[in-house]
Order: sequence, then structure tokens, then C-alpha cells
Amino acid sequence: MATRAMIYVSISAMVGCWPGSLLAADSAGAEAAEAKDLTAVIALHGLPCGQVISTAKQGENDYIATCKDGNRYRVKVNPEGRVVVEKQ
Repeated sequence: MATRAMIYVSISAMVGCWPGSLLAADSAGAEAAEAKDLTAVIALHGLPCGQVISTAKQGENDYIATCKDGNRYRVKVNPEGRVVVEKQ
């Protein structure tokens, strides 16, 4: 009987950890997708970057992207609804 109780406690502890792990995985996946999208936007604007390695959200639809080659860009949507990329 004690063995069953220990197994139950162990399983409960593992299940309790899952939501946090899944949230971290979702967050990492979202950040990777965000970096990939910003890489594409910068490339479509004809600017050198290679690959975005980190992002910092400044506001809604407003990001600072740091590229693998050292360039930094601010990518945002202006009041007219157009995507603007500015070198920082």
C-alpha cells in the first residue's frame, strides 16, 4: 500500500510540472517564430541581416531585432498600417 501511495505522489508531482514546461516550450516556439518572421521582413526590405538571433518587444507591432551579423533594426507598423524597418 505504501508503494502505491509513493507512486501516486510521484505521478502527481510530475503532472504538476507539465503545465510550466509546456508554457516554456510554447514561449520558446513563439520567440523562434517571431525571430523567423522578423528575419523575413528585414530581408524583404533589402537590408542585411542573415538571421535574427534575438528580439525585444517595444509595443504592439513594434520590435527591436538583433541580427547574427551585428545589425539591429526596429521593425514596426506605422500609423498608415505599413511595416517600417529602421536601422538602430
